[in-house]
Amino acid sequence: MARRKRQPIVPEAREGLDKLKAKVMREAGYNVSEQSPDDVKYEVAKDMGVQLGKGYNGTITSKDAGRVGGQIGGRMVKELIQQAKANLGKQAR
Repeated sequence: MARRKRQPIVPEAREGLDKLKAKVMREAGYNVSEQSPDDVKYEVAKDMGVQLGKGYNGTITSKDAGRVGGQIGGRMVKELIQQAKANLGKQAR
């Protein structure tokens, strides 16, 4: 099965999402490349003991894939919620 690259609903948001991913993962202590922020998943997987490599990863379980993605996505969501709360506070004034 061919690998499917997930795309954001708004394609123009890709750059902003990549910057957000790089920011939150840097804050978590990971070395993140500006050119390829998706590569941080390999560092996260290594820290979690998940055998994730470039190319085909059909041998890892859904649970392990979710654990790795959850570490990244969860941090991104927390940051977005903090930003939204900050913006709501500014609007209430």
